[in-house]
Amino acid sequence: MFFGEYKHTLDEKCRMRISAKLKRGLEKDYVITKGTNGCLFVFNKSYFETEFLEKLSSVPTFNTSAQKPIRALLSSTYEVEEDSQGRFVLPNSLKDFANISKNIVLVGAGKRIEIWSEEKWNNYMGDNQNFDDLVKDFELFNV
Repeated sequence: MFFGEYKHTLDEKCRMRISAKLKRGLEKDYVITKGTNGCLFVFNKSYFETEFLEKLSSVPTFNTSAQKPIRALLSSTYEVEEDSQGRFVLPNSLKDFANISKNIVLVGAGKRIEIWSEEKWNNYMGDNQNFDDLVKDFELFNV
């Protein structure tokens, strides 16, 4: 389970690391892919290959409109390879997709970690957003 918000920066070689508190919830192997709202998603590889892909595999192969987003997602998914210091290079295609240049925000979002450009995260969350307004739709999901 992932939660919390952590600010980091990319180094000059586009390397980053996952915050130690979030890293505890990751297994040794994990993947990174395009996410919604212009962020990136990070999943445990075992969760991604079993539960997540299992749900996607239920989409009929010949449903061409449903296959397009699956292809878009899976073609943008990368296995993360960390160096000895726990850093990894953020692929340029993902960096460009998320408009990340330097400052990033890592957000724990339940079964995934999200990586946002700091500017996008701040715009998305907004300074004047009322917390009660943000959570009011939880009732639709019996939360």
